[in-house]
Amino acid sequence: MTQAEKEQDNGKEKEKERDKEKEKEQQRGVKRPIAPPVIPDPLQEQIQSNFIVVIHPGSRTLRIGRATDNLPVTLPHVIARRHKQTGQPRYEDAWLLRDGLNKAESNEQRQNGLKMVDQAIWSKKMSNGVRRTPVSADQARAYNCQIRPAVLDSSSRVKWTNTAHQPPHLVGEEALYVNPSDCYNIHWPIVRGQLNVHAGTGGSLTAVLADLETIWSHVIQKQLEIPLKDLKYYRCILLVPDICNRQHIKEVVNMLLLNMGFSAIIVHQESVCATFGSGLSSACVVDVGDQKSSLCCVEDGVSHRNSRLCLAYGGSDVTRTFFWLLQRAGFPYRDCQLSSRLNCQLLQHLKETFCHLNQDISGLQDHEFQTRLPEAPALLYQVRLGDEKLQAPMGLFYPTTFGIVGQKMTSLQYRSQGDSEDPHDEHYLMTTQSKQDQSSKSGADRKGMSRPGGGLDGEMSGQGGVGELSDLSRGCGSGSAGGGMKVEMEFGPAQGECLMGAGEVEEPLSAHLSRKTAIMSQFESKALGLDKAILHSIDCCASDETKRKMYSSILVVGGGLMFHGAQEFLLHRIINKMPPSFRRLVDNVEVITRPKDMNPRLISWKGGAVLACLDTTQEMWIHQREWQRFGVRMLRERAAFVW
Repeated sequence: MTQAEKEQDNGKEKEKERDKEKEKEQQRGVKRPIAPPVIPDPLQEQIQSNFIVVIHPGSRTLRIGRATDNLPVTLPHVIARRHKQTGQPRYEDAWLLRDGLNKAESNEQRQNGLKMVDQAIWSKKMSNGVRRTPVSADQARAYNCQIRPAVLDSSSRVKWTNTAHQPPHLVGEEALYVNPSDCYNIHWPIVRGQLNVHAGTGGSLTAVLADLETIWSHVIQKQLEIPLKDLKYYRCILLVPDICNRQHIKEVVNMLLLNMGFSAIIVHQESVCATFGSGLSSACVVDVGDQKSSLCCVEDGVSHRNSRLCLAYGGSDVTRTFFWLLQRAGFPYRDCQLSSRLNCQLLQHLKETFCHLNQDISGLQDHEFQTRLPEAPALLYQVRLGDEKLQAPMGLFYPTTFGIVGQKMTSLQYRSQGDSEDPHDEHYLMTTQSKQDQSSKSGADRKGMSRPGGGLDGEMSGQGGVGELSDLSRGCGSGSAGGGMKVEMEFGPAQGECLMGAGEVEEPLSAHLSRKTAIMSQFESKALGLDKAILHSIDCCASDETKRKMYSSILVVGGGLMFHGAQEFLLHRIINKMPPSFRRLVDNVEVITRPKDMNPRLISWKGGAVLACLDTTQEMWIHQREWQRFGVRMLRERAAFVW
């Protein structure tokens, strides 16, 4: 075959191949859909729950685990850091002690609170219809002052943490048992639900964030057995308080994504996660923690902004009050000090073991407890107690019993001060939403001006006041319905309007704002009892229908109210104090303390694990690259609550 014939055959074969390709293209053209091909969205990829870590940081306890775990790893949220220089003064964050206890008025306030507690105990009859006979502390004192401890087996002594190899830091239980004579500082990075930023040693924001990163990294590596280099394959769900410092949350997210290296994160509120964990669609969530108690009404997965309340007391205040009552009754363990970590741990245990809210338990009763301290034999003590076991937990309903003076005891939901990285923040949204409606209403109501456009809008917007004006014209209990309720829920006022009467908007705006500030500061200086705080939170809901839902589902979570009889006691106080109009409307007031027989301490964490499995969660993930590019703006765009 000549070369020309070969080339001719090759040309024919190429033509045949081209024809075949054209036929295939035509066939593909027939089958090809008219709509353009869908680009796969990386946010909709299938996510495995065992590659999601749920973190619920508390003031005294950290709960962390994979979303597939039945129970999280739980440990004291504390770190011991070795001194960098020899001879450095030792520093330790307080556990049960706090500011405001050593004022001149503290003891008088404590005594007045105790009188109110005793009056409440006497006024409520027992289940058999008989009034409870009060027991004097002097009756127990005479017995307790004679008690001497019995020595137990000395071989079961507790030991201090071994620091011979001089580790740079120790975490959790190991940090609690560091010998005070060793060269270590003890830090609790979170206090009353906020980062523990203070003027003392290790109190800077950078130092607190470093403590958090060290504790969490240690637990992830040692307890969850996840190498830190593999965190790029993992995602994180972070639970935060409803009322929080947004700047601090931003820094924590930055630490988790950029420093620790998680690939993506979801930030969600503790109260909403508590409803997920308990299987409720709506509830008034009462979270009584160790150092703070927070309340919020949650409806269909949305936290009602106006109902948020944070009280600066919790289980540790009950423990400290119980110690004070024990001392009045001649507590036989006379070396007990609130400045000692191990003594604080013992007092927490005694509170959880002895205290209750069951008024049917009365009279003097004998108990025993053990002390196991390093470098000392184990001792067995006898103690006789009366009303002290009931008086201490009732401090949650009469907070003056705690003797805290000059401290801000109630925090409300304030509007964010804004962030330079987020120009289209809440202030921008408030100023631009429904501008024409606001201008026409304010023009008609406040100035009586009929010209188009309402000149007030132009004047106020120049001063950045439209958002404030729209806030002041809405009361939190106005009962607005429909779309108005959504606006109320998302962009509601800063809670102060709940405390003022209607019609006050007619006064000049500056005077109104000054009055509002004065009322707010007066309100926040008071320590609301837990029952009154629940009623206040529910009353700040927008509609009567929502309020009825909340009364019928009061969910108590956290470890601060885990006393025998707490459910019945709280229910009794709510029913007696709720508005008479709602007693007729609400079919059944229900207080839920152990949904699905779960530990109340774990419900919010469990809700975070449930959140990881929901289909609607997919669009809430903030990826590492997005955070690097857009920063805090991603929280406003992706968070399931108004950032």
